[in-house]
Amino acid sequence: MTTTVLEDRRTVWVIAAASFLLFLIGNLPRQLDDYDQAKQAFTSFQMIKEGRWFYQQTPHEHVATKPPLVGWVSAVLFGLTQSWELSWRLPSLFAAVALAIFLFRAASSAYGPIAGLIAVGAFGLNLLSPRLATLVRTDMPLALIIFLIGVLIWKKIREGTEWRLRDQTYVFALLTIAMLIKGPIVYAFLLPGIALFEWRRRRYAVVAGVGDPGRAHKVLLLQNAWPGWWPWVSSLAVFLLWVTGGILFQPGFFDEVVMREFVGRFGETIHRPQPLLCWSVGGLILMSLIPSKRVDRIFPIIPPLCLLLAAQIARLGTCSHGSVSRSSTSDDVGLTGHPPSQGFGLASRPVATENATRIYRWAAAALVLSILFTGGYTISKVISGYRYQRNALAIFGRDVRREAASHRWRYEVVSARDEGLLLYLQRTHFIEPDHAVAEWNGGKLDALIASREKASGLMPQLAGAALSQLESNEREKEQGTSYVLITR
Repeated sequence: MTTTVLEDRRTVWVIAAASFLLFLIGNLPRQLDDYDQAKQAFTSFQMIKEGRWFYQQTPHEHVATKPPLVGWVSAVLFGLTQSWELSWRLPSLFAAVALAIFLFRAASSAYGPIAGLIAVGAFGLNLLSPRLATLVRTDMPLALIIFLIGVLIWKKIREGTEWRLRDQTYVFALLTIAMLIKGPIVYAFLLPGIALFEWRRRRYAVVAGVGDPGRAHKVLLLQNAWPGWWPWVSSLAVFLLWVTGGILFQPGFFDEVVMREFVGRFGETIHRPQPLLCWSVGGLILMSLIPSKRVDRIFPIIPPLCLLLAAQIARLGTCSHGSVSRSSTSDDVGLTGHPPSQGFGLASRPVATENATRIYRWAAAALVLSILFTGGYTISKVISGYRYQRNALAIFGRDVRREAASHRWRYEVVSARDEGLLLYLQRTHFIEPDHAVAEWNGGKLDALIASREKASGLMPQLAGAALSQLESNEREKEQGTSYVLITR
């Protein structure tokens, strides 16, 4: 009964719908005040407003440290939707949906429908995925590209086919995209696993070749995780071309991007190799050696771990069925432990044993509990966000823009620590207090937005100035600075 429910396509749709709903609501109410969202959003905003297509700045006019690809995507989406909110968040949402689909297809084709269900459930119903699914960051798009590269390598190993020029071109294209999303960090997620797998592959080939040199040669020839040097070198060359341009033409680029963003990350601030295990653990180990990171920055290891979990559930269920995989006797057995075109004996379907039924019951229970726990946690965060008006600054910015449009005010934003404020008010630069006073008294400004602390010092210097009733909600004080609107 449990097996039938897990294999039912309607169950997949329920899990997918629950996951996608959590993706959509996970960051409500929308705001840019945390996780460096404002920095990422500002890149595309500056592209459209100032034509800075290759090198951007942060709201406080430091050099932007991320390559521009996700910003390009947001700029294109803004041209299509004319909505900054959509253009900033759709790249991550599209990447999350695509990851869930590709993960389900990879697990299902290799290990069967139950494994596909487990994989997509593990990906969509953890606490991190809904959080990142509409966050204005590069983590989800990067995770998608890394997963596609990993799946391509994994499939080549499973199928036991040689790397052809077309396959290498795919790897080059994906690596280049990853480089232009977040730089060479893609190497940290892929190369350790490939190196570990290749080392284990050669050891296994030696064992397999005892008394059978032909088999050892076949293992070395076909079970190959390395697509060649040129995709890696060529994609790095594209990235270095962007870096070189920044060093030559952007003041501060070397210190902010090369030294602080990349070099600074490393400062204090059983017998058969398994490609899935190498892929997941290799990236985790190397990223764990980099002290300057948050948990969201190791998110690309989550999808392969979900695939690994699905593979283990499928294997346990199949072993409990008492079936014997053809891979245990086939001459085509390789490093993956199963023949190229099959999973763990999934071609046949013997009568389920009590152990298999128990495993699938636990899997079903885990899915139900995940929906309840993750769904409950996400909904409680959303309710809390609206109750305490976590988006108070965004509402303030929207109200100021509406008033400014209706009165045709010329307005500027006095420099503040909240980078999102600049984007809420759709301005490309802060203005310093002294400059603001000069512009106001010269008749060039009709309104100013400033923190309450700075406003108290500015008001005596501004001729005919008065405080508007518009101000950021008082609850904002619990999170940081409160802002006011100064008008004539």
